[in-house]
Amino acid sequence: IGLALVSPWIVGFLVFTLYPLLNSLYLSFTQSTIFGASRWTGIDNYVKLFTNDIEFWPSIRITLLYALLSLPLGVIGALLVAMLLNNKLRGIGTFRTIYFLPAVMPEVAVALIWRWMFNSETGIINYTLSPVYNAFGWPRPDWFGDPSYVLGAFIIMSLWGIFGTNTVVFLAGLQGVPKSLYEAAEIDGAGALTKFRHITVPQISPVILLQVIMGMIGALQIFTIAMFVRPTTGAGKFMNQLVYERGFTQMQMGEASAIAWVLFLIILTLTLLVFRSSPAWVHYESEAKR
Repeated sequence: IGLALVSPWIVGFLVFTLYPLLNSLYLSFTQSTIFGASRWTGIDNYVKLFTNDIEFWPSIRITLLYALLSLPLGVIGALLVAMLLNNKLRGIGTFRTIYFLPAVMPEVAVALIWRWMFNSETGIINYTLSPVYNAFGWPRPDWFGDPSYVLGAFIIMSLWGIFGTNTVVFLAGLQGVPKSLYEAAEIDGAGALTKFRHITVPQISPVILLQVIMGMIGALQIFTIAMFVRPTTGAGKFMNQLVYERGFTQMQMGEASAIAWVLFLIILTLTLLVFRSSPAWVHYESEAKR
């Protein structure tokens, strides 16, 4: 009876997770198309990526830079917004609902809105900043047409992720901090910054770890917004974009699978590094620090 009850999950895991995972690993060592036969080529796909692929290294560069710059902004921004929403004010429930709305908006619609906002001629961002451009004699930036502005535009768009689920998770963590700790600190004369540093951050450090891990994985796997915004390829393509184009546009599933596994190894390595560093800054109440 137990196996019968868990069999839907087991079948789903085997068919939709484990088999595609192992098959993609096999395809990365082959020359394969979507509908054609596969031919074993060993590590040729990986050798080509690292030595003779003009799109691969720019793809790694822009993907890592985007994750490196957007992650701290997203985590810190979501924490600050959550701290504001943690105050007991009239109508605070309405504000919490408003700040959660980005989590339920379709990502495609959001991408198209950002594409319009960053339009170099009619976009609201250049229109709003036009007095600044005119005062300093700067030309209007072509956000998605000039390679030097593409990464900055995506960093600005990533700030949208501050709101929604990230803020709600931090808010839940903040509400779990015992009020008695703040009261004791106030009696001892601690200020707001001291309480934040020595009470809030240690108490919600497991939540911060979760947000760092999930935010890093999400940033490295950026895809939908990049595909619909369609920036110039001169700045490089994000790795998931490159996987899609090699596999479903150029029909080279072997190369696409190899890029996907390189991305997986990058994510795995960075995740393990974060976990390895966590004992130095993550505090759990059930553990005694020595």
